[in-house]
Amino acid sequence: MIIDLEKFNAVERPVWQELEAMLVRFENDPVFRPNLDQAKRFHYLYERTSADLARLVTFSAEPELRRFLESLVARAYSEIHETRGTGERFAPLAWFMQTLPQTFRRHIKAFYLSLAITMGGCTFGALALAFDPESKAVIMPFAHLHGDPADRVAREEAAERDGAGAFKGAFSGQLMTHNTRVSILTLALGMTWGVGTVISLFYNGVILGAVALDYVRAGQMKFLLGWLMPHGVIEIPAILIAGQGGLVLANALVGWGRRERLAERFRAVAPDLVTLIFGVGVMLVWAGFVEAFLSQDHEPAIPYVMKIAFGCVELALLVLFLSRAGKRAEAKKLLAQP
Repeated sequence: MIIDLEKFNAVERPVWQELEAMLVRFENDPVFRPNLDQAKRFHYLYERTSADLARLVTFSAEPELRRFLESLVARAYSEIHETRGTGERFAPLAWFMQTLPQTFRRHIKAFYLSLAITMGGCTFGALALAFDPESKAVIMPFAHLHGDPADRVAREEAAERDGAGAFKGAFSGQLMTHNTRVSILTLALGMTWGVGTVISLFYNGVILGAVALDYVRAGQMKFLLGWLMPHGVIEIPAILIAGQGGLVLANALVGWGRRERLAERFRAVAPDLVTLIFGVGVMLVWAGFVEAFLSQDHEPAIPYVMKIAFGCVELALLVLFLSRAGKRAEAKKLLAQP
């Protein structure tokens, strides 16, 4: 076959360069997904370059050009026919706004069970304190909760808070560390077939129920709400989500009604568990800041009504986020499925 190499090169090189540019984009940006027109164009460029290579196979005068086209065609073929999953670049905003709420909703039954266990603990703690007031020292692990709630409220409202910035910063760090440790433990206890997770959730509920009843019975409900709501509406759901993760892990371990092997079940839930626990971490960081810099300041420094309103806004935004965020992306993914 006789080829006018100069003319052949001049006419076809723009095609090769366009194909190479598209390959570079595919290889450098794993998140990129071409639309239908781009995919058709890419396939056309691949076929045309393959035809050009076939014309050069028996032409030995240009080995470098042939090697270049062979490499180009091989890369394009691999891009078209590759069946392995490609790694995706981590996008923090997309993870937070889409992956986290989608994962939460995917295991919503486990969250409801986590909530029910905690509410059961709250009921038990409140009833235990109501029928046996002396049990307060046993139920409540923190010494500052053992006294009369009215006395504590009087001390807190009379305390000077000026110049406490450094203390609040250190206190915030301690809260984040403690709550994160508790949450990770609650999730990890799913490895005990869920028994440890259930006990942890129930115990936290017992403490919460006993504290709530103690302050309500002492006529300090406004103080209780102003103290707990700013950080509690984030911190408590975070621990519930950690419990949700523990129950998901336990379900994978038990595997009722599932034919997959244990390793396959763990592999399937591992990404969701990582997403949930990192989401819990983000929530606890926020709750720690709020608890240290807002929840511990009381009237007359900050009106309780303002703190309660702040907590209500937080709770509404959290419910909206977990129930609605990422739904549009979910719908697009479902429509894209064959």
